[in-house]
Amino acid sequence: MTKLITLLLITAVALCAAATDVTGRWTGTATMHGPQGQTKDSSALLELKQEGTQITGTVGPEGGDRHPITKGSIDGDKVILEVQGNAGPVLKFELKADGDTLKGEAHGSSPEGQTMSMELNLKRAK
Repeated sequence: MTKLITLLLITAVALCAAATDVTGRWTGTATMHGPQGQTKDSSALLELKQEGTQITGTVGPEGGDRHPITKGSIDGDKVILEVQGNAGPVLKFELKADGDTLKGEAHGSSPEGQTMSMELNLKRAK
């Protein structure tokens, strides 16, 4: 009986871990916060491809420059991405997947020490 319960628990955990798939096109808003406290609202577009726990794809404003994801992973509902901008800081994204929504933040700092952050609110495009 104990072996059966253990097997059922392992199967349930594996199914939950495999249930989150973020492959697809995600659109929404990004609110950027600059080093002097300035804010700017922008569109956001993430095109993601998930294979197991690895994520690849691109990030950028909708209709704007696309930046490849240099490092991406998913653990449960937590999505972690790293993106190198055009001669800018490496942005580290920490997002939470919940069905057809991705929400979270991105942070980066330039070689000169200037920091920026961004809040993202995205929905899976149908």
